[in-house]
Amino acid sequence: MITAEHAFLSPGAYPLNRLGDPDKLLFFDIETIGFSGDCQQVYLIGCTYFCSGKWHLIQWFADSPQAEKDVLSAFFKFIQNFTALVHFNGDGFDIPFLLKRFRIWNQPWDFSAFASIDIYKRIRPYRKIMGLESLKQKSIEQFLGIFRQDPYTGGQLIDVYKFYLETGEKSLYEALMLHNREDLEGMPLILPILYYADFWQQDFTLKDQQILETPDIFGQMSYSLCLTLEGSDALPKAIEWDTSVASCRACQNKLELTVPLLNDTLKYFYPDYKDYYYLIYEDTAIHKSIGEYVDRQARKKATAQTCYTKKAALFLPQPQDLWAPAFRKTYKTKQFYAEYTPELLHDQESLRRYVRYLLDL
Repeated sequence: MITAEHAFLSPGAYPLNRLGDPDKLLFFDIETIGFSGDCQQVYLIGCTYFCSGKWHLIQWFADSPQAEKDVLSAFFKFIQNFTALVHFNGDGFDIPFLLKRFRIWNQPWDFSAFASIDIYKRIRPYRKIMGLESLKQKSIEQFLGIFRQDPYTGGQLIDVYKFYLETGEKSLYEALMLHNREDLEGMPLILPILYYADFWQQDFTLKDQQILETPDIFGQMSYSLCLTLEGSDALPKAIEWDTSVASCRACQNKLELTVPLLNDTLKYFYPDYKDYYYLIYEDTAIHKSIGEYVDRQARKKATAQTCYTKKAALFLPQPQDLWAPAFRKTYKTKQFYAEYTPELLHDQESLRRYVRYLLDL
């Protein structure tokens, strides 16, 4: 087994205390000769951690197949100094793989005493929002403007390792170590990607709401509501995207949401239709206590589909249970609307729920 250590500087672009006690966080990454821990080995494990104002990196390299046990043992002994393991897709690959290798070597080691912090899992729900083609670490680095020297993928290095075992060439060893080292040195650099997960979890403050009027080529007006909100967290890179109900832009700590308004006549359907009459000529429903005084020829028992009152206004799309009354175009229409007034979004809880609805979160 070969052990390599060095210190490096990395910009503190994300507060480590959001992940846990900075002195107890250990970032790690493994390199393997395949995808099955039942029959394929770990040949390299690297860790990085922050201590005394610097980042420190340590790597254990199996310079022979038999050295795998020494690598695993050194790694497991080292992590006892920490309480949380930080990784990129470690919950899906690294940790299950290592547990299988522990069993292969008849060792009782496990990770039950450690908190597991998976960067990949935290940002996965926001992949579309960020416009990422993939969630590989290199893709995240490129999104954040980080570029590395290493040209290889982990899969490509499997043959490099096998060739190293045959030849012992130093250049092959250096290529293997470089890939793992840049993965590890890249982890602190990609931590700002977590701002994209944090950004949507914060409470926003409504700074402005404006109705935008846009005429079409025939002079017909369409209306949109433009919301400007602010949060405490700031994004490292501006993003724009569309959801099913809004156009969105996030820049630094600001979130701009543009929502089409519906200028129409919609219906509110009373839930207890058996207590209503439908007035044929007025095309509306009224309670039986009042409808009894209406000519029998002008009324009939309401059904679920005819038990409504109508309203002409500007309407905002909404989830069914946010604002009452909830309007629809027809009884079977799944999209609900609220009559727009500026006061709708003054309540902080309503604002929070509506923002999450617009963002499809």
